Amino acid sequence: MKTKSILILSICMPLMAILVPIFTVSAQKATPSDDEVNAIAHQLYCPVCENTPLDVCPTTACHQWRELIRQMLSEGKTEAQIKQYFVDYYGARVLSEPPRTGINWLVYVVPPVAFMAGATLLFLAFRTWKRIGSEPVATGGDPSTQGSGDDIARKPIPNQDDEYISRLEEELRKRN
Repeated sequence: MKTKSILILSICMPLMAILVPIFTVSAQKATPSDDEVNAIAHQLYCPVCENTPLDVCPTTACHQWRELIRQMLSEGKTEAQIKQYFVDYYGARVLSEPPRTGINWLVYVVPPVAFMAGATLLFLAFRTWKRIGSEPVATGGDPSTQGSGDDIARKPIPNQDDEYISRLEEELRKRN
């Protein structure tokens, strides 16, 4: 009888030594760290304060909401479930990034399209300016110098109808 009890104890003791820590570890719930809480709180804005992320807001209400996030994490809720909880109670304005549904898609589509349109317009404008800058300019002055192989661009002939230009040229001739 004594041998049987020693045999049973020698089998049960190692089993208990293995199983007891497993049950105690699984029975305890790990408390989420501040980093885990702030990772979610950073994606939410304070419903009370204007434009203040929940992770840096100093109000008591935000502290309570961060503790609520900690409690929900310890209950095993996912990030999406926690965000949805806040959206259900406070609306989509608490999200740091608007949901990608409905008219909110414009927030994601319009800036890249506007940037590409602006870049295209600048490219076309630069090409046009380059073409205009490389065209030969009409030359005026002494006909003997025209066609002499002189590659220096000359000033364009001013419009003779413009009274101001005519008066300016007359004053310059008088000074020389």
